[in-house]
Amino acid sequence: MAEKFRVAIIGTGSIAHAHARSYLKMDDVEIVAGSDIVPGRARAFLDEFGLKDAVAYEDTQKMLDEVDLDGVSVCTYNQQHVPCAVAALKKGLNVLLEKPMCVTMEQAEELLRAEKESGKFVSVGFQPRYDPNSKKIKEIVQSGTLGNIYYVQTGGGRRRGMPGGSFIKADTAGIGALADIGCYGLDMPLNSLGYPKPLTVSATKFDRLGKSPVMNPQWYKEFEVDDFAVALIRLEGGITLDFRMSWAMHMDTCGATFFLGDKAGFKVNPTEGLWGGAWDGTVGSMTLYHDDESGNCTETPVPYIQHSVDIFYEKVRAYVNACKNGTGAPVPTREIIYNQAILSGIVESSNLGHEVEIKIPEV
Repeated sequence: MAEKFRVAIIGTGSIAHAHARSYLKMDDVEIVAGSDIVPGRARAFLDEFGLKDAVAYEDTQKMLDEVDLDGVSVCTYNQQHVPCAVAALKKGLNVLLEKPMCVTMEQAEELLRAEKESGKFVSVGFQPRYDPNSKKIKEIVQSGTLGNIYYVQTGGGRRRGMPGGSFIKADTAGIGALADIGCYGLDMPLNSLGYPKPLTVSATKFDRLGKSPVMNPQWYKEFEVDDFAVALIRLEGGITLDFRMSWAMHMDTCGATFFLGDKAGFKVNPTEGLWGGAWDGTVGSMTLYHDDESGNCTETPVPYIQHSVDIFYEKVRAYVNACKNGTGAPVPTREIIYNQAILSGIVESSNLGHEVEIKIPEV
């Protein structure tokens, strides 16, 4: 019988549970170790899944030095994504890295340089790509049906959905709603468009509700990041991207995601509810807007694909397959660097109060 793919999980907080559940569904994978800087948490995590033979560490570098591994999932808080991923790359391991890829462009450059020098890959955790409806969106955008696309509106977000803990601290998260769910809101249209290079951004971010004792009574004193952001981004190819994202707001939705082309338009509605948004696989109804053969305005519904796909499992499975088959990263850094550059540009533009050029590191 073939040897199992030996994986470790770095950072054993909440999202690590989804990684573990996915790995445990795979007959060809074995979770052999876990690390976490919080004393006892890695051991408790491994025991929770009945992994009595897996080894727990508080020192990730020690784990990487001592345990024979084929791959790692990095599930730490945002500011530790790059140090942990770089350490794994230097040990000759491919990395499945939770989103956001990082916090700053300096971190992004360090990650890309380590990836290039190692000859290994980093795949970033964008599971919405595996939703059949997300694939349908990309298929329609890439088909030419819309003609030349010149404007895209995207975002989504939550009416209520403010987290706490490490998500809202500058030294752990770095950025807030932008990093947590904003990266999803960007990836869906950018991936559909083929990830055109971003050029400039004019943006504003807010923390009004996060710092409100009425709206956020448990965490307002500790809130240090953004809870809402809006931006206009110029992309190569003459495309303007209108983006907004929210953890909390006094509104039902930030609006639909839609693509305007010179032949047709395409709208993707958000799901309904306090967590509505065309991100994280939560796609609602879809419609094409175009002229019929007589030149009359008409609308064509795009059938919603009912499915039972576990998109998180598919993300993890794609990573394992890429490692075993020697293929490239399922969600490569060469794409997500543009996503990350936009997030950093939004922060910079908001802090400076004017439009800024988006800078992409060349590694």
